[in-house]
Amino acid sequence: MASSYQYGTSPRKLEPEYERKTSKKVGTQKSKAKSSTNKVTTKKNNVGAKPRTKKAIKAKYNYKPLVYILLAFIMLFAISYRNSVINESYNEKEKIKTELSAVKKENEQLRVNIENNLNLSSVEKTAEDMLGMQKLSNDQKVYIDLQKKDYVETATEVVVMNTNLSWWEKVLNKLTEIIK
Repeated sequence: MASSYQYGTSPRKLEPEYERKTSKKVGTQKSKAKSSTNKVTTKKNNVGAKPRTKKAIKAKYNYKPLVYILLAFIMLFAISYRNSVINESYNEKEKIKTELSAVKKENEQLRVNIENNLNLSSVEKTAEDMLGMQKLSNDQKVYIDLQKKDYVETATEVVVMNTNLSWWEKVLNKLTEIIK
């Protein structure tokens, strides 16, 4: 038995059409014919075949480590891509924060400038320098004495205005006024 397994290979690998012999109590002519033809074909297939070594068998299954390495590479690539996207968004957030702080600083400076320009002393200085205005002197002041008497008179007669009267009604009103 040990001599039939050359280099650790099984007969099935060397002879693909190999059929296992089973022990039958009653043999028929057909089964003997099949077994004899199988032996002949296996001998023909086996004539030019080289015996396979363990290296040749292992070379057939070398795709599994490559697949695992490829999957590991894809996973590492996905992780590094995710980290790069996170870094980009973080940098963008920091850039927006710096822009926001610059805008806040500028707004605060503008607010201080507006408050300084609306100060009464700065308004006076601008009026004197740019417009040539001066403060009031005592010579320019004129005092008026108003009596505490009420100059408003109340109306004694009633004024009625009829603007929506037709021309015929106006004539009648004039005649009634004349007659009275």
